[in-house]
Amino acid sequence: MTQPVRAAVLTISDRCHQGTAVDHSGPALERLLKERIGASIVHRSLVPDDATRIVECLRLWIASPTAPGSGPPPPDLIVSTGGTGLGPRDVTPEAVDQVIERPCPGLMELARSRCVASEPRAALSRGVAGIAGRTLIVTLPGSPQGASDTIGAILDVLPHAISILRGSRHDDPPAR
Repeated sequence: MTQPVRAAVLTISDRCHQGTAVDHSGPALERLLKERIGASIVHRSLVPDDATRIVECLRLWIASPTAPGSGPPPPDLIVSTGGTGLGPRDVTPEAVDQVIERPCPGLMELARSRCVASEPRAALSRGVAGIAGRTLIVTLPGSPQGASDTIGAILDVLPHAISILRGSRHDDPPAR
């Protein structure tokens, strides 16, 4: 039996962080990841729209333990929700670019191409995806519907991507 996908969810929102709004997107993403790919949620956090805080959280999660058995491995997948739009405080793509080592533009190209038919505003998303270490990071819109639709558009390819990051060959069965 294959090890479940270890996932982390980061909500990026000034209003949720201040307590003036409720985070619905993060919990929606957790449900989708659990139900659709059998993910185990290993981290969950909420930070304001602040590049420094975003980078700090991501780096903390992807840091490898210094010695075997000294801590849990980094997540296979980190999804963030919020801060990918055109607003002046939408800094998530720029923050994530500071963390990723190898970009994966095709994931977000696929998501936008699949989502734009039903929601033309999906073309305005500046979401990015990339790899840091052996962790895949995917940035999603902040609205519950936008976040769910965007992750739903790429869930069919994520298990295979994670299998490859875990060291499988391209023709091995995907992670689940």
